[in-house]
Amino acid sequence: MKRKVLSILKYTILTIISIISLFPFVWMLLGMTNRTVDITAGKFMIGDQFLLNIKNLFASDLGFTRSLGNSAVIAVITTILALIISSMAGYGFEIYKSKAKDRIFNFLLLSMMVPFAALMIPLYRMFSSLSKTPFKFLGINTLFAVIVPTICTAFLIFFFRQNIKSFPKELVEAARIDGLGEVAIFFKVYMPSAKNTYAAAAIITFMSSWNSYLWPLVALQSPEKRTVPLVLSAMGASYTPDYGMLMTGIVIATLPTAFVFFLMQKQFVQGMVGSIK
Repeated sequence: MKRKVLSILKYTILTIISIISLFPFVWMLLGMTNRTVDITAGKFMIGDQFLLNIKNLFASDLGFTRSLGNSAVIAVITTILALIISSMAGYGFEIYKSKAKDRIFNFLLLSMMVPFAALMIPLYRMFSSLSKTPFKFLGINTLFAVIVPTICTAFLIFFFRQNIKSFPKELVEAARIDGLGEVAIFFKVYMPSAKNTYAAAAIITFMSSWNSYLWPLVALQSPEKRTVPLVLSAMGASYTPDYGMLMTGIVIATLPTAFVFFLMQKQFVQGMVGSIK
């Protein structure tokens, strides 16, 4: 009897927490079907303004459609480069032996303690200087200025190294005996066996890049280069914000990350568990 009561209490608490967690998303879905006056009045019912909000969103002067393209380019390129570079770094830290290896890795982990706000000014000055060189395609107000600082992070290197700890080193030795080079071993032996780890890292990187706000706000100065978070922020900061249109934009901006997560949800869980082991 006591066990049954505890079970009921547990599921009741979980249900309450779930409702509280889902409430903002439900409010957002309902808000995208209502007018601003209805949203500010607290209307919690499905309205009839959905199509009008969609029309206003894509017809707005802020360029929401263009921002979707910018965010997609940044997120996809960042994810691909981050997976390749960070996994190679994590692989190198774990597979190859060196006395200074652990010291360098510890220093790399210490860099995670530095807040990004402290790095913004040096990053801005560095990319500003690139605008006056042959590498101006990497300078301020270019999409690559947002991509480059995030293609290799200490967290992803740590994440891949932890996973590689469980990777059988005998496979590497056997591949070397068979005559494979080090690069071929990485791409043909390690990568195919680490699909779950790559899936988990891809979800983390894509979501982080898609939702990034602070650095794109500093680096992208032209309206046509804005990403989705910047456009949504501009919508909410207007003198008379259209909350129906804003809610619609937030829902649409949420769809790509939700799609990527649910597409690789199983691999994400297995990859995270594998990295913890």
